[in-house]
Amino acid sequence: MKKRIILRFKKNTIDKPIVYKLVKDYDLVFNILRASILPRAESMMVMEIEGTEDNFNRGIAYLRGLNIETAPMEQDINRDEEKCVHCGMCTSVCAPDALYLDRETMKVHFDYKKCVACELCVRVCPVKAMNVFFD
Repeated sequence: MKKRIILRFKKNTIDKPIVYKLVKDYDLVFNILRASILPRAESMMVMEIEGTEDNFNRGIAYLRGLNIETAPMEQDINRDEEKCVHCGMCTSVCAPDALYLDRETMKVHFDYKKCVACELCVRVCPVKAMNVFFD
């Protein structure tokens, strides 16, 4: 199985060898899609993790035991369909093409599987249809 997750670190958890542990102790394969690690502030990392469901669950339990918040990728960036006017502004900043314009219908579509939670779309959306979801 392969899942994309978002990790949010408190100030006191950034010095832990979490990636090493996920690979070595839980036999998980990872791809860091985005990271913002700051020594004296809260930090975040977006990872794609692959492995067995049991190893994945044990790895997530390990992270939570270190007080690292985890969330599925789909829960981070959301689009309010009622607010969206399909202007396409978000598509101009979306490097992985998770947001794209269908030329036939002139509608903006959002492919969550391609999203890396960079949040650039949130900043440029003139009607605030793109937003960040926090638990």
